[in-house]
Amino acid sequence: MEGNPTGCMGTPTFSQRETSDWRSGTQRGLANVRYVLDKSASRFTVQAFATGLLSAFGHSPTIAIRDFEGEVDFVPDTYEKATLRVTIRTSTFEVLDEMKRDDREKLQRDMFDNVLEVHRFPTAIFESRQINVQKLSNLLLEARVAGDLTLHGVTEPLAFDARVQNSSTSLRTSGEFSIRQSDYDIRPVSIAGGTLRLKDELKFRFEMVARPAP
Repeated sequence: MEGNPTGCMGTPTFSQRETSDWRSGTQRGLANVRYVLDKSASRFTVQAFATGLLSAFGHSPTIAIRDFEGEVDFVPDTYEKATLRVTIRTSTFEVLDEMKRDDREKLQRDMFDNVLEVHRFPTAIFESRQINVQKLSNLLLEARVAGDLTLHGVTEPLAFDARVQNSSTSLRTSGEFSIRQSDYDIRPVSIAGGTLRLKDELKFRFEMVARPAP
């Protein structure tokens, strides 16, 4: 990921045969197909990391993103001209970890009011600029996605790798990426007078299911 910490692999390379397949698909004039995310069958989480004097006894919370929508378009068989757009509703973040009620309420309140400022920035949006796809088998793909993430009113480049399983009824995609909150003018949460804080880095993990658009 450009300018951000990430655990992504390098950009996949393509054989002459795969390149030829892409060109032949274009020559055949295949129309794009569109898939939409099925959030009820998907999982999207954020991992935060504790720091500070009490970090050894504190929480590194996992936060679920409950409401999001998205779509992916591509040329069948070749996966040429692929695009991805995902919209997240920031007010639907939910802490999953067990913790004291007061700690949970304080964390949620700070997250919505002071960190994400959901009243000012109700959505976060990712839009791809380029997607490169490598076929690992007939049903298994590896995709390198590069685009822009707009969060907290700031747009920054973001790239990540994803594994994709393609069946006749769905696309199942998994992967992860990291961002720094400071890149988006976000102040990390601080609890207990600053003795427990969350680090700048956040790690996002996703297991997405997309189905053909009606």
